[in-house]
Amino acid sequence: MNNFASESGHYYLRDGTPFYSVVGANGKERPTTLRDARKVGAFPSTTTIIRLMDAPGLTRWKMTQFGLACLTLPKLPDESLDAFMERAAKDSQEEGKKAAALGEYIHGGIERHYRDEPVDPELLPWVQVATAAIESLCGPQTWSAERSFASPLGYGGKVDLHSDQWVLDIKTKADDKTDLFDEHFMQLAAYQAGLMLGPMARCGIVFVNRLEPRAVAVQASLDDLRKGGDMFDALLALHQAKNRYKPT
Repeated sequence: MNNFASESGHYYLRDGTPFYSVVGANGKERPTTLRDARKVGAFPSTTTIIRLMDAPGLTRWKMTQFGLACLTLPKLPDESLDAFMERAAKDSQEEGKKAAALGEYIHGGIERHYRDEPVDPELLPWVQVATAAIESLCGPQTWSAERSFASPLGYGGKVDLHSDQWVLDIKTKADDKTDLFDEHFMQLAAYQAGLMLGPMARCGIVFVNRLEPRAVAVQASLDDLRKGGDMFDALLALHQAKNRYKPT
């Protein structure tokens, strides 16, 4: 799973090499910070840029998890309210961590298949439905999996799957909903531009149910990709102005 970590919050060197961690002054490895990135001119990830925009659905989900934790956790004797709230906040994050770990496991299995690497046998049902969904949408393609890049515009990223005609991102979920939202359009448009495939390259999201082996691949329209590109460019300019950092 470590080989297929999410690109969220990460950085990339000028040649597209992932720059996810550094060795700190204490000799221990830690995640790369903006300060580290400045020293080598590393590029912030696509997801870092997109996260500048509020995600109301995610915020509501986090608030719900926190509320459930407050309702179900017993308050310890003589425990202060601040200490209880901190403990509830940590507990509310556990469900998200479990979901993320399972999602990365399934995500990694699908990408291993496209890299002709061994796949854990228990993941084969998810791999089969995902590849069938991709084949149904895109037809036969020569796929490249997990390619990272750095764009001259000042951002980087790691693309789940792409060919000379398509850009695909794999999303694992706990349901079968297949709606596309602005964050999808921004991510796909940024990847399309970062790989320099041209505006006519087709893009889509592969939704994989992480609880049961089901998958659907959905194509984004050209209008939505143009909208996503405009939105991403605006957020990129905001990130560069806010941090006074524009790597080239």
